[in-house]
Amino acid sequence: MLFFYNFAIYLYALIVRLISPFHKKARKMIVGHKQTYRILRQNIDANAEYIWFHAASLGEFEQGRPIMEELKRTHPEYKILLTFFSPSGYEVRKDYPLADVVCYLPFDKKRNVKRFLKIVQPKMAIFIKYEFWYNFVNQLYKRNIPVYMVSAIFRPNQIFFRWYGSDMRKLLKKYTCICVQDENSQKLLSNIGITNVEVCGDTRFDRVLDIQKQAKQLPIAEAFEKKAKSENEKIFVAGSTWPKDEDILIPYFNMTTDLKLIIAPHEIDEAHLKYIESNLQRPHIRYSKATPGMMADYDCLIIDNFGLLSSIYSYGQVAYVGGGFGVGIHNILEAAVYDLPVIFGPNFKKFREAQQMIECGGGYSISDYQAFRGLMDEFLQYEATLNAAGLHAGNYVRSNAGVVKRVMAVINL
Repeated sequence: MLFFYNFAIYLYALIVRLISPFHKKARKMIVGHKQTYRILRQNIDANAEYIWFHAASLGEFEQGRPIMEELKRTHPEYKILLTFFSPSGYEVRKDYPLADVVCYLPFDKKRNVKRFLKIVQPKMAIFIKYEFWYNFVNQLYKRNIPVYMVSAIFRPNQIFFRWYGSDMRKLLKKYTCICVQDENSQKLLSNIGITNVEVCGDTRFDRVLDIQKQAKQLPIAEAFEKKAKSENEKIFVAGSTWPKDEDILIPYFNMTTDLKLIIAPHEIDEAHLKYIESNLQRPHIRYSKATPGMMADYDCLIIDNFGLLSSIYSYGQVAYVGGGFGVGIHNILEAAVYDLPVIFGPNFKKFREAQQMIECGGGYSISDYQAFRGLMDEFLQYEATLNAAGLHAGNYVRSNAGVVKRVMAVINL
C-alpha cells in the first residue's frame, strides 16, 4: 500500500506540473511550490521555536484559526508556521498576521519532507481535519516531534477502515493525539485499535462565535434593514449561492412582495453577477454601487465583495446557504450563530452540523422549488415558528462551543 501511496504522490505532482500551463489553480500551485524553500530559508528564525499548522485550504484554515489565536495569546514565545496545500487557501491567507511564516506545503515526497523539516525543525505540528500525509507524519514521529490532528472526523468508507488500509492505520498510531469532532469517529477508530484519540468537537463553533463578536457595521446593510422594518418586511439572506440555488430562490423572491433579499453569491465574477441580475424582476443593486441613501429604492442587495458575508447574516431573519445542489453545502454555522433558521440543498449528508441542526429544529433541507416555497411561506406566515427555529439554530452553535479550550488542554504546551 505504501508503494502505491508514494507512486500516487509522484503521479499527482507530475499531473499538476503538466496541466499548469492551462490550469490557473495548478499554475499557482507550481509557482508557489517553487517559492516554498526560499520563503523558509529567508524567514525561519533559527533561534526561535515554531508551532507548525497545516491546512489544506481556506475552510480548514478557519478551523485551525481559533487555536492559532489562542496559542498566540497564551504562548507568545512561540512562532507560527502556516502551510497550505491549495491555492484557494494560500492566496487568501498568505498575509495572515498571526502567522510568522506562510507558504505552500511541498508534495509529500520523502526528499521534500526531509528538506522541509531540516529547515523548520518545528517544536510541534498540528494538522487540520483531513490532512493525513504519510511521509510528513512518519518523519515527525521518527524525530520525536509531537504531531496532532484537530477537528478530525472519520467515516466508515475511508481508507483506514478498508482491508487494504493497514499502512494508513499504522500512520494513525503515530499521531500524538487525534482530536475528533464526535463520538462516532472515536468508536470507528477504537474498532481498529486506535486509542490515541480525544473527543474535542469542531473548532468552527468557537470560530463563528468569535466572528459574531467582531461583526462589521455596514451602513448600506443597516439602511436596507431599516427600510425593511419600516415596511414590516423580512430580510432573507442567501449566502455562498450557485446558479442551481439561485434558480430556486430568485423566482420565489420575485413573487413575494413582503420579503427583501440580500444575496452573496459564492463566485462574484461578472458573468455570474449578470446571470443573477437577469433573473431578478424586482429593483436590485450591487453593493459596490450602493450608498445608504439609495436603499429605499431597492428590494434586493447583491453582495459583490468578498469578506462581508459573515457580517451580512446579522441583518437577516432567515438564511439560505448554497452549495447543497452541488458537491456540498458551505458554512451554515456562520448564519446560525445569529439565531437564523438555515435552509440548504439536499447534498448535506457529509456535514455533521447540518444533520444535527435538522434534528434540533434549526436547519432545513429542501430538494426543489416547491419544498422551498412551502417552508418560506410558513416562516413568513407564522413569525413564532420562524423565531423558534432561529433560536434552535443559535442554541445549537452556543451549546457546542468551548472546543479550543479542550484542544489546548490536549496539546498541553
